[in-house]
Amino acid sequence: MTTDTAPMLATAEPLTEAEAEAAAASVQRLAAALNTVLFGQEQLIEMVIVGLLARGHILLEGLPGLGKTELVKGLSKALQLESKRVQFTPDLLPGDITGNPLLEEVEGSRRFVFQQGPVFANIVLADEINRASPKTQSALLEAMQERRVTVMGQTHPLPTPFFVLATQNPIELEGTYPLPEAQLDRFLFKLDVPSNDVATLERIVLQREIGVEPQVPQVMTAEELAAVLGQVRRVYMPPTVANYIARLVQATHPGEPHAEGVKFAASPRAALALAAAAKAKALCGRRMNASYEDVRAVAAAVLRHRLVLDYSAKLEGLTTDGVVHRLLERVPAHDKPLPTSLAAAKV
Repeated sequence: MTTDTAPMLATAEPLTEAEAEAAAASVQRLAAALNTVLFGQEQLIEMVIVGLLARGHILLEGLPGLGKTELVKGLSKALQLESKRVQFTPDLLPGDITGNPLLEEVEGSRRFVFQQGPVFANIVLADEINRASPKTQSALLEAMQERRVTVMGQTHPLPTPFFVLATQNPIELEGTYPLPEAQLDRFLFKLDVPSNDVATLERIVLQREIGVEPQVPQVMTAEELAAVLGQVRRVYMPPTVANYIARLVQATHPGEPHAEGVKFAASPRAALALAAAAKAKALCGRRMNASYEDVRAVAAAVLRHRLVLDYSAKLEGLTTDGVVHRLLERVPAHDKPLPTSLAAAKV
């Protein structure tokens, strides 16, 4: 993979300040539209947009009724992309997602013709994904990684762009199955959807009605979205920031000084996810270069679902968010100490 992408990254035309400004303006319009759908969740909406611009899939976790589904539906309306919704239930089968070959009469002969499932859309809402069995969840593995579906030996490409936005209930609720690690690793972000405060609840009561969906205007065309996605890939990744990402991911491995309580560490896919998300975060901030601060801003969303803690850590109440916070505190941005004159300087 590195050999194939290295020439493109090396020859990519640098992003201009005007392009960064225009892209950030488009992003602001999208954020404003989504803020009319989900009240009081500005930080969550920002992270959803960052994940989208990084070409990643997003897992939203929270109690039922917090607006996770409405946020995804609002996103598809604002971008006017084809969207499909799949309600995951215990009796859902893999073919209900990918599609099935059906026996049809074609030109005088009977043969199997593949009928596309709901995964063939630009935005796929996998609602309550952890209510289906692991076998059904695995139907999304190839789609999320290779952006294609293979059924009965035939491979079918998925539309471009392709995003999976899944919602899940906390595992403590009845009727849920834990997502396998391989499935979790394919999500760029895992975002927690917090409960609303009193002021936000009052606003919801005054401005929302049961059964009435909010009207969301289109704020970006498919061509504009494609242009912004291309500009994210042109955001410059300084070698020092890439080195910080590599050391941060390496620090999650058991045996490393700051990985106490970690049983299974983040994979190289996590490093790629950190880089892509940091670039998207930089562009949202009208910047042409990714920075250490961008990496820190997206680190929890990228790493929290990729780390598996051992039993002793769980008994002590340690969480993956706590591990990430500890790593951000202890892993230095620079791999070499600063010169004495700079280290002693008070700026």
